[in-house]
Amino acid sequence: MIMSLFHGTVGFYRQYRPGIPATVADVLDAAVPTGEPRRLLDVGTGTGLVVEALLGRFDDIIAIDNDPDMLAAAEDALRPQLPADAQLRLQEVTAEEFTPPAGWQAELVTICRAFHWLDQAAILTQLDAQVSPDGAVAIFGDNSFWTATSDWKAAIRAVIQDFLGEQRRAGERTFQHHNRPYSEIMRESPFSQVEEHTVPVNRTWTADSILGYLHSTSFAAPQLFGDRLGEFDSAVRATLARYSDTDTFAEDNEFLIRIGRRDRA
Repeated sequence: MIMSLFHGTVGFYRQYRPGIPATVADVLDAAVPTGEPRRLLDVGTGTGLVVEALLGRFDDIIAIDNDPDMLAAAEDALRPQLPADAQLRLQEVTAEEFTPPAGWQAELVTICRAFHWLDQAAILTQLDAQVSPDGAVAIFGDNSFWTATSDWKAAIRAVIQDFLGEQRRAGERTFQHHNRPYSEIMRESPFSQVEEHTVPVNRTWTADSILGYLHSTSFAAPQLFGDRLGEFDSAVRATLARYSDTDTFAEDNEFLIRIGRRDRA
């Protein structure tokens, strides 16, 4: 997992990345049996958005990321909200290098907006020893602005391409897209029994929040623009102004949730 691609984005990430809707949290909560303890492993936690959505539903949580700035933001956001009887451990480690405490297995593993950065087959194989017998792995996320599903998003993507080139960036490199559906990859793993859930999401943005979101991404992080950052921001605002007189931009999005369990037949 290459979370160093997000170096310098943490402030934007925590403030402007959309959180996990309660309807998505409900699907994740229902994926595993009730009872105590309920253990959660959140892979690529970033600033802790998934953990935040699931607080009160799991009482033993490990959240991992290899970006220390992201983890510091997660600590600041999550610790004050943590229920008194819950345990939270934040660990600076890659998913590939993570080893849980002796005897610790998760009832649920969550990987949100991060699976594309991982060694996917290897991680799913590794998780077989880290997930309880009745546990599950949930891989999920919504579409980024790079996936242009409206006229104004397509226009913004064109502005990014004018500044940074046609190919989607991933920090200093270009993004290598994984063409295989995640469900297909999961079906070849120990978590081969896969169910999918789609949760629609409707959002309203402003020019400020759109720019904040863009600067939280690996394809429009501030450092990529160098001394042209102000010029880029101005170009985005000018472009958006063509699509709204009220500085409001509607977005129809969705979370696709894939929940994998072991075959018990």
